[in-house]
Amino acid sequence: MTPDGPPPPRTAKLAIGGELLGEASGLATSLVTDPASQAVVGRAPLADKGTVDAAVLSAARAFAPWAALPASVRAGHLVAMARWIRGHASELAQTLTLEQGKPLSEAAGEVDAAAQAFDYYAAEAIRVYGETMPTGSATLRSVVIHQPMGVVAAIGTWNYPLGIMAWKLAPALAAGCTVVAKPAEETPLTVLAVIAGALEAGLPAGVLNAVNGPGPTVGTWLASHAVVRKISFTGGTETGRRLLHLAADDIKSVTLELGGHSPMIVLADAPLELALADGVRRAFRNAGQLCNSVNRLFVQRPVADEFIERFAKLAASLTLGPGLSRPEPDIGPLTTEKARQHVEAHVDDARQAGAQIITGGERPQDERFDRGFFFTPTVVLGDTNLRMAREETFGPVVPIVIVDDADQAIAYSNALEFGLVAYLYTRDLRMATLGAERLEFGTVNINNVGGGQVPFPYAGWKHSGLGVELSHRGLEEYLHVKHIRTELNYL
Repeated sequence: MTPDGPPPPRTAKLAIGGELLGEASGLATSLVTDPASQAVVGRAPLADKGTVDAAVLSAARAFAPWAALPASVRAGHLVAMARWIRGHASELAQTLTLEQGKPLSEAAGEVDAAAQAFDYYAAEAIRVYGETMPTGSATLRSVVIHQPMGVVAAIGTWNYPLGIMAWKLAPALAAGCTVVAKPAEETPLTVLAVIAGALEAGLPAGVLNAVNGPGPTVGTWLASHAVVRKISFTGGTETGRRLLHLAADDIKSVTLELGGHSPMIVLADAPLELALADGVRRAFRNAGQLCNSVNRLFVQRPVADEFIERFAKLAASLTLGPGLSRPEPDIGPLTTEKARQHVEAHVDDARQAGAQIITGGERPQDERFDRGFFFTPTVVLGDTNLRMAREETFGPVVPIVIVDDADQAIAYSNALEFGLVAYLYTRDLRMATLGAERLEFGTVNINNVGGGQVPFPYAGWKHSGLGVELSHRGLEEYLHVKHIRTELNYL
């Protein structure tokens, strides 16, 4: 709630071929609720199969003229989108907090990161370079160019609804593709507002379309549409597998960013103050609902007692509350009751296995939180057999495992089929270098918890994904490579 009470519900609209479809369109409507109170904060139309088909065909019609525009003109449209987002940042951040639950300052950071993504890929749009390759003949020329793939299905997630969708929309549009976006059904309001804003900012009709609805229906219709040539998805590994099967029939290009289950390794020579602060921040930010959240903490035995005691105290000191509260809480609610029940199942498994719940492990015992999906920051001392040490909890829970040495920590880290991000804390340059190379993850952070920033590549290994998001490599995911070989003597 705001200081003046709950704001009026937002009314979202779908975007199809430059037209906005709202409640008057005849489509069914879903309610969007605040996870801190379960109050209704918005409504969004639900696309039917005909709406999805219309969106894809609109994108297909817009593709050739959009791809033919000079890259500098497409770049200008992306800059205009970034400007629109910044001009509406306050409202977007509030909407994001209301539908997702995160504290307002974190929502504002996500909105700004989305604007940065459009600015970054506006600059990259004019840097899609080709090659001229030497041949064995004075009159033979080989040239390599890049061309946009076509219509893209961009399917987002609910933990960072706008930020992650921007990771998809910005490079796809910069490359010359047209897009049909589907936000997560739990959190559609902010994404749909930005796509409507793109039209207001002058983006040509049909270049960016938006549908909304459940993944098993709307997402399936979109991903399996014969006209779609590229799928970009962020979400759970099982859903990623299903999308791969859907893509197989038409041999669609696929970029997937899936489950993380990121380990953090704290060795005996680590900068302990930094490791404590970073570990707590990365483990509990957004109520632990990050793909690169610290899901497993491996601490070397000589510093384990001190680290565990201090880490648990820091976790216990974190405040809970609605994201719009003043003063701002450290942690908001989980986004759905299903997510909280998943967290509780992991904590119950740990109890049954005899693990020590050092702090937390329950819903907050305060009537202020009764209507929201809150869960206390939880630290568990256990082993690698715990369910939470093998499966992604996606909540404010961290299992700590004491290890004898770096080799054991790296072996435990690599043992799972996840490979998105890993964190290693040590002062030993040799261990930092060789350890980073041995860890089977797309991103390895040494003495920091950065990652997921637009100039730097973000790739999942093993079951954590396919392809690359962010950086110039993220743009290349939306481009075909074409070799043109010309014999000049016959021209």
